[in-house]
Order: sequence, then structure tokens, then C-alpha cells
Amino acid sequence: MNIQMIGIDHTKAPLDVRQEFAFTRKSMGEAYGWLKGQKGISGCVLLSTCNRTELWLNGREGEELNAGEVLCRWMQADPLVYRPFFVVRKNKEAIEHLFEVAGGLKSQILGEDQILTQVKEALAFARECYYTDQVLETLFRMAVTGGKRVKTLVPIQKANYSAAHQAIAALKQQGDPVAGKTCLGIGNGEMGPLTATALMEAGAEVTMTVRQYHSGEVKIPRGCKRVNYGERYREIPECDLVVSATASPNCTISREELAKIRRPSRQIYIDLAVPRDMDPTIAELPGVVLYDIDSFRIDAFSAAMQEQVQRAREILKEKMEEFYGWYECRDLLPRVNGISSRASADLVWRTRKTTKVLALPAQAVKTLEEGAGEAAVKVVNKLMFGLRDHLEPEIFRECLEALEQVYGQEEG
Repeated sequence: MNIQMIGIDHTKAPLDVRQEFAFTRKSMGEAYGWLKGQKGISGCVLLSTCNRTELWLNGREGEELNAGEVLCRWMQADPLVYRPFFVVRKNKEAIEHLFEVAGGLKSQILGEDQILTQVKEALAFARECYYTDQVLETLFRMAVTGGKRVKTLVPIQKANYSAAHQAIAALKQQGDPVAGKTCLGIGNGEMGPLTATALMEAGAEVTMTVRQYHSGEVKIPRGCKRVNYGERYREIPECDLVVSATASPNCTISREELAKIRRPSRQIYIDLAVPRDMDPTIAELPGVVLYDIDSFRIDAFSAAMQEQVQRAREILKEKMEEFYGWYECRDLLPRVNGISSRASADLVWRTRKTTKVLALPAQAVKTLEEGAGEAAVKVVNKLMFGLRDHLEPEIFRECLEALEQVYGQEEG
């Protein structure tokens, strides 16, 4: 096994450091193009979210990998400067980490739903760039399946929360409820509509910015007003709260522009993006209260929540064991396919006496034989993979050898 990941996340790195290693879809595609030329790498997946960036590598047999060196070389970053913020995990430690990430157990908001989609999308984009491989493909798919089972079977108390929900709850606790407030939401990606919906559910009146070039494509939540993105500064004087959550590396609220407009004596600004959407120096302007994604944390969990986390880990462990079983036997897949292929041919050969007696037309015989052959492959594969999942690897190999001897003989 030669799986490595290097990660930077909210547990060790502040926002200013995390945003240095954040990827847009464009920069991620460029990174994959560069990674393809690096020695020893069989497959790669990049996972980049608001709270984490992780580079996953599967190395070719006999090759030594240094995921940290690879990532810093691509980012043109000094490893000595950033080493305190990174975590490197290998093999089983890395695998356990990925399953817990997909299950929402490593999120800043425990049990949040977005990370599962983000893990799935990270795999899909790596596949689209032709740079995942069989090991990482299977690992990420099984982690996503495990995460889905956790979401279905374990009602973690913070499930269905997003960063926006957490911010709203924190503000209420601090004596700044959003109910009855006038809010401006900036961002048309996944987070924008989610944030607008959360604000409206909390009782706020919400306006969302929409960029003109794709105004017809944006899903504006029912009851939410819209304004062109270019008009956002004209809208701000009427707002109590401004929230920005885009996937763009560009600044949505600058100090220079904000300083030009007349504003209420006190306004709250919430920046939920990584990299930052808002110029952090706007906090120096009179009346501006600025929060970022790191402003809202939960450091203690109830006993009930701890029990839910333990149950989630048990579910994820079952899926991890499935991956280990697959990994140990992955070299046997061509042999399993060979047995099912020969079994299929054997079945077709044995049915020909019956088709002759029935005197079926040639096309009907061909269709029947093709269907029977395909069915035989599916049945044998199901049996073989079922055995693999329930037997020790060595016993399964013995079964495989025995079946190869049976189908190595002349059919009939």
C-alpha cells in the first residue's frame, strides 16, 4: 500500500494560511496537468473546501512519495514555513481520516452535509481530468458510501447545518438575532442560495446579488429578492447584515468602496469564503462588525453527540474493512473475470443441445446465447465477490485456484 495525503485544515491552520492553499476549479485543473508529469504518482485527488485542502496520492509500486514536497512545489511555497500547519497521513491512517471526513466527523461543524458532496465532487473532477486510479477511485467511492450510511443511520445533532446556520445561531446567542433584519447575500454558487435560505428561515428579509451574465441560471430561493452584483454597494446602506460566500478568488467587498458610502451606525459583515471575499481591513471602518468562517466554532459536545459520533465511527469502520478486503484481493480481479468468462462459455455450450431440439431461428439462438452468457458472468461474479467478502484472503485464493483448475479442463 502506498497511499499518502497531505492536508491543511481548520484544526491547525488559521484562515490566512488556509486561503494560501485554496483551489478554484480552474487552478485545480492546472494542478492536475502538472501532477501528471511527476514521478512515481499513479493517481491523485485534490479536495479543497472552505476548511481544508488535501492532496491525495497513490504511488506506484516501489516508488517513494513525499506528498508535502509535491504540494509545496506546485504552490511555490516554502515547506519550512508551512510545515507546522500541515498533517501528513499514510496508508491506514490516511484511509481512516478520509472516511471520517466523508462522514462529517472532521468538519468544523460536526455532521454538516456539504462535505459529503464535496468529497464526491473531488473524485468526479479527478476522474474528469483522467488522473484518479483504481485504488483512489475505490477508496473515495467507499468513503462516500460510508458517509451516506452515517447520514441515514446516525442523527447527529448538528446534521443539516451549514456555515451559514452556525453563524446565525452564534449571532443569536451573542444577542444579534437576524430575525427582522435586512440582509444582502453575495454568492450564486452552492453556498449563496443555501445562505439566503438559512437567513430567511431565521426571519430575515434577504436580497441576493446576481451576475448579469448568468442571471437566468441562478436558483433564487422563493421569497428572496435579487439585485445585480454590480449594484451591491447601492444596496448596502439599507442593510443590517451583509453575507458573502462565493467560490471566486476576487474581492466582493473592498474597504475603499465601502468607505465611500453612507451606512447605518452599526452593520454586521460575515465572510464565509476561503479565500476571503471581504477585505479584512473593513473591520477598521466605523460601525463595521466583521466575522469570518473561523469566528463560529463549537469546542464542546454533549454526551448524546459523543455517542452519535461513536456510532458513526462503527459504521465507517465496517466500510473501511470492505476497502481493505478489496485492496488485498484487487490483484485477483483478472482471475475472477477469467473464471466467469469460462463459466459463461461453458453454459452457452451446454445449452446448444436444447436450442437444436427446439429448432429456433438463428437470430433467436444468438440472442438467447448472448443473454445466457451475460447472466452467467453476473451470477459467477456475484458468487465470487460474495466469497471474497466473507472469507480470509488466503482461503479465498485457495477457492480461486480450485475453480481455475475446474475451468482449466476441457468443457463438457
